Amino acid sequence: MRDNGGMSPNRTTPARMPDRVNSDDRDALEKLLRDAVVGHFGFVEENRPVVMPIAFVPDGDDLLLHGSTGSWWLRRLATGIPVTVSVATVDGLVLARSAFESSMRYRSAVLFGACSRLDGDDKTAALDLVTAGLLPGRLPEVRANSRKELAATLVLRMHVDEWTYKVSTQWPDDPDEDVAGDAWAGVLPIVTTYGEPLPAPDLREGIPLAPSVERLRGTLRTFPLAG
Repeated sequence: MRDNGGMSPNRTTPARMPDRVNSDDRDALEKLLRDAVVGHFGFVEENRPVVMPIAFVPDGDDLLLHGSTGSWWLRRLATGIPVTVSVATVDGLVLARSAFESSMRYRSAVLFGACSRLDGDDKTAALDLVTAGLLPGRLPEVRANSRKELAATLVLRMHVDEWTYKVSTQWPDDPDEDVAGDAWAGVLPIVTTYGEPLPAPDLREGIPLAPSVERLRGTLRTFPLAG
């Protein structure tokens, strides 16, 4: 992501737990953006806050998102209004010896910027990057988008100007009197894996499982860089 050295303190300086913020670790941020998949895009419409969830794919310093040309809010983002994106993953439960001290291991980021509309070859290339990012290895297995499908799809590139990244990898932090007790304490990791593929009801008999699906089946859900 772009250098955030000029970030506005009121937008990216944490009010609490500054030790959990590391806005210089771009590799960690990019991994979070690949793992999170869905971002919540916030903007102001008619003097009211609006937050909309949508899948996205990181592309260098930017984010790519797409949807129907009939989507009013995507068309609104295409005008270049300021937008904020929030993404997060929960990587584990921190079980302390009291409910009060229990918490979560997580990664989160907030990004600030604006979107622009992509057309022509840029739009086609961006859609290929989205497919490669969300469905690794799938692109060579399916037909190309038709003109009608391309016309019905709106593709946006969000140019990220500022960002902040926050992470918690803590262990239980219990007072001595609780440590002396008998309650178990530790971390319960949360992992997401690809399950057993479910064939479409109308899949013709004899069609084998796609190689892209075979490679992902039973593996941890992680996403490569688009491209």
